Amino acid sequence: MGRLPTGAKLFLILSAALLPLALIAVFATLQTTRLADSEARARLRVTANESARAIAIELIGDMTALRVAVNALGSDPADAPSCARAQGVFAQQSSAGTRFVIADRSGRVLCGESLPDPVALRSNDMPVAAAILPGRGLVLAISGPRGDTSARAYFPRPFLEKIGSPSSHALTFSSALVLGEDMLVLENIPDEQPLDRLETMRTDLGVAGLALRTSVRSAPITSSLVIAMLLPLLMWLAAASIAWFVVDHLLIRPLRQLRGSVAAFQPGEEIDPGSVRTLPAQEIRELGETFQAISRTVALHEAGLAEGLVRQTKLTREVHHRVKNNLQVISSLINFHARSAKSADATDAYSSIQRRVDALAVVHRNHFAEMEENRGLNLRTMIGELAANIRATAPDRSHGMGITLDVGPFLVNQDVAVAIAFLVTETIELAMTCDPTAQIRLVVKPCDDPKRALLRVVSRALVESDALRDAATRYGRVMEGLSRQLRSPLHHDPLAGAYEIAFAITGSD
Repeated sequence: MGRLPTGAKLFLILSAALLPLALIAVFATLQTTRLADSEARARLRVTANESARAIAIELIGDMTALRVAVNALGSDPADAPSCARAQGVFAQQSSAGTRFVIADRSGRVLCGESLPDPVALRSNDMPVAAAILPGRGLVLAISGPRGDTSARAYFPRPFLEKIGSPSSHALTFSSALVLGEDMLVLENIPDEQPLDRLETMRTDLGVAGLALRTSVRSAPITSSLVIAMLLPLLMWLAAASIAWFVVDHLLIRPLRQLRGSVAAFQPGEEIDPGSVRTLPAQEIRELGETFQAISRTVALHEAGLAEGLVRQTKLTREVHHRVKNNLQVISSLINFHARSAKSADATDAYSSIQRRVDALAVVHRNHFAEMEENRGLNLRTMIGELAANIRATAPDRSHGMGITLDVGPFLVNQDVAVAIAFLVTETIELAMTCDPTAQIRLVVKPCDDPKRALLRVVSRALVESDALRDAATRYGRVMEGLSRQLRSPLHHDPLAGAYEIAFAITGSD
């Protein structure tokens, strides 16, 4: 559920909440249909019992009268009173077409009249045999005790239909006499349709294996019933869908639209007020107006910060410019005093101090030089300018000195740049002290660590010697302090005449 959209969660929750109500309504409709079916079965039971009882009483009574006459005529074929009594019983039904015949073994008629067609009877191991004439009627037969006489009675379909009709004529039903596979339809349901639902009951008559099958209509499956059963489910689906639609269009989509506006917000911009005013929900519009006010405040703050940054950048440039000018003034003062020095050693001392001041001035001159965004000082430019200044201010005896540069395009911060500038100056001064005409090679190359680079100063003057040991006493403490500032040890290779140290960089140009 946690991965589903809110609209899908809402639809599922509403569906789960409303589905029991829809199922209860469907169950109630089905229960109403079952009650109607139960009522139809009760009416069928009453109707079937009443019709079967009436037909059974009539058939049993008539066959009892015939049995008495058959027994009497079997003892005395000329027993007219017995024949008259049988004729009296059937005389009441003669208008309906009911008739009988009593004959002896040879087929001679002893009483009654001949039946229209001979039929094959089913005895079913019962005293009374029966045969159904489809569409016409029912024939029952009985034999005397010794088999000398037998009787047959014919009951036409209209007669059986009349006596089998229930007392309540308001009930629509169908009935038929059933004997094995044969059936005599007594009454049909008018306008019966193929899709009608019927409740059927079979009732034994107790005569010759006959049974009465009675059917009545149960509650039909009509369009109204189908609609009544489907309507709760349709209402359940409609309620869940409408609720989802309303919440999705009034809440979820506006929130998604507002989220898109907030996600596209950039500091310094302001959320479009037109998109906020079109939101349909009042609460979400108020939330959007709050975000709009926040974005306006952020834009004002961004503008203030940008203006302050511009002022700070200008102030920083001014400070560095003034520091550079002050260093230039100091350098000029040192140069002025050096020209008025009375000894060569004093002049050399002034020149050495001036070179260190120039190193610091080079760093300040390159810091923030023509750059709106300070990414660091370019070592190649800085060391190149520093080497040029050292050559220009070198003493007369060092005019033969050469400095070769192999510096990569590395960028460093100001603290590292100051330490590197002084370290390069001190190392070159050390080489000049040992050999005024020394050839010096400055190399800055990358290390294994991509955030560090290696400074290497190589010269023949830096090879282990007595002069180097004497000069190292003067310059060693300064170089060691600079290495601590660079947070890396300074290595000296006495055989190759090289000093090298690793330092941190901010990138490459």
